[in-house]
Amino acid sequence: MSTMTLFHSPLSPFVRKVMVVLHETGQLERVQLQPVNISPVSGDPQLNLDNPIGKIPALRLEDGTVLHDSRVICEYLDQQHVGLPLLPREGSARWRRMTLVSQADAIMDAAVSSRYESFLRPEDKRWDGWLQAQGDKIRRSLDNLEQEHLPELISGFDLAAIGVACALGYLDLRQPGFGWRERQPGLAAWYAEVVKRPSMVATAPVA
Repeated sequence: MSTMTLFHSPLSPFVRKVMVVLHETGQLERVQLQPVNISPVSGDPQLNLDNPIGKIPALRLEDGTVLHDSRVICEYLDQQHVGLPLLPREGSARWRRMTLVSQADAIMDAAVSSRYESFLRPEDKRWDGWLQAQGDKIRRSLDNLEQEHLPELISGFDLAAIGVACALGYLDLRQPGFGWRERQPGLAAWYAEVVKRPSMVATAPVA
């Protein structure tokens, strides 16, 4: 029975991250999806009622409380199931994994920002320097994952790994020519396996 409502857009990598968590923790049936179609210049009145920043994902709980920001929602969901936690509950391992979660979110932020700049902004007002800077952030972050964090990603499909997988999926969707697989073959091999997980297959975006 659905007791929560998720404001949802299937092409958002942040929404996808929440959906993957719902699948992985067996909580999908607890959530009703509320489709929204928003952009930085076009909001949704219902979404704005209890979520003043008007961003997705947002999760309305049974008592009417609305959680927003994918990290907050995923942390909440991680404490609502009976399986192994998707993040360590305490200690240095927790902060290390949370930093990886943040890094994955930063890749998504840069990719979404690039999408807005290249697709929504009028062509004569587009800023090539901005697009270059976002691309550089993504490349540095992926190179760091390749060089420093592959063993951690391989160790288990936790919140950090889910975030990285969703970020790579969004790059494939919106910037298929980015060429990250050639630069990060280890990351590419890892992603080729995790993308087969039922939670990733079920949430795969279609442009």
